[in-house]
Amino acid sequence: MSRMQYFWNRLAKVDRKALWQTMTLLKKRSGKSRIWLAKDMLKCATRYNAGYVDYKIAQMYKLTDEQRKTVITRGISNEIVRRMNPKEDWHYFDDKAEFNETFARWIPRKWLRINQNTDREALFELCRRSRELIGKPLEGSSGVGIRKYTPEDWENGPEDFLKRLTADGIGILEEVVVQHPAMASLCPTSVNTCRIATLLGDKQQGIVYAFLRIGNGKVMDNVDCGGMAARINVETGQIQTVGADKQGSTFLKHPMTGTTIVGFQIPFWEEAKKMCMEASHVIPRMRFIAWDVAITPEGPTFIEGNSFPSHAIPQFAAHYPNGIGILPEFEKFIDL
Repeated sequence: MSRMQYFWNRLAKVDRKALWQTMTLLKKRSGKSRIWLAKDMLKCATRYNAGYVDYKIAQMYKLTDEQRKTVITRGISNEIVRRMNPKEDWHYFDDKAEFNETFARWIPRKWLRINQNTDREALFELCRRSRELIGKPLEGSSGVGIRKYTPEDWENGPEDFLKRLTADGIGILEEVVVQHPAMASLCPTSVNTCRIATLLGDKQQGIVYAFLRIGNGKVMDNVDCGGMAARINVETGQIQTVGADKQGSTFLKHPMTGTTIVGFQIPFWEEAKKMCMEASHVIPRMRFIAWDVAITPEGPTFIEGNSFPSHAIPQFAAHYPNGIGILPEFEKFIDL
């Protein structure tokens, strides 16, 4: 699909209310008029495949044309995924139960696929040994549909609980991941996961970027659920930027715990990198995967893998104070 075709397709589907709200916010932040912003957004849309959300999170109104060329926008991200990941293999990652089966070597927690054929005895055993369980839809992203269950939810027996899970749209039920105490010191209400993206490129293979996603009071650490993200130095495993959320707020320390974000050391970092690179070769036709990795007291484990990695987290403006975005990192692996 050409850039102009992509532009017209996106324009036809744009949420006009959300666009107006974004322009109101950017008018306040930038001091620019709505007319100026509209013209500049249109320019970025046609030249760089940037939607209004891209424009906001990368603060493109501040950037020169040379800097804008280095931003990964939705259109560019979509093209990378199209080139790297054949759609017929997405199911290994999009179906959460299939993901757990495929990458079982790195997923020690107990889990069950939930449907009408679920073994009631196995469900009873999972409940009996647990104080909390996490239920997820088989497919989906951004934390949508994820629920936490406690003994009060299954006190009437597995048959009643199975009906509840089915009504809630749950497709997989898992033991809760217990995170490393250091990771919990950032935010104890969520499992704070590392988003580590591997790329089996034509030029080289390796980790193209890594970010830590940190919760902010909710069960999920996802930025769409109010969480924040900070960039990880791939070589050292240390956080190298402030935390930033999707609204553009930045945090030197976590607002709940007071834990300093910049300089925070991810435990078991070398093990996490090794795990992701080994896993990247299990389905080698899927060449660009964003892995969500939890760090437990025993080491890293997978939460899930993403066949269509979000481009938002890797392009928050706060993570690139010099205005040079993440595309140069991709160009070390593939031609763009």
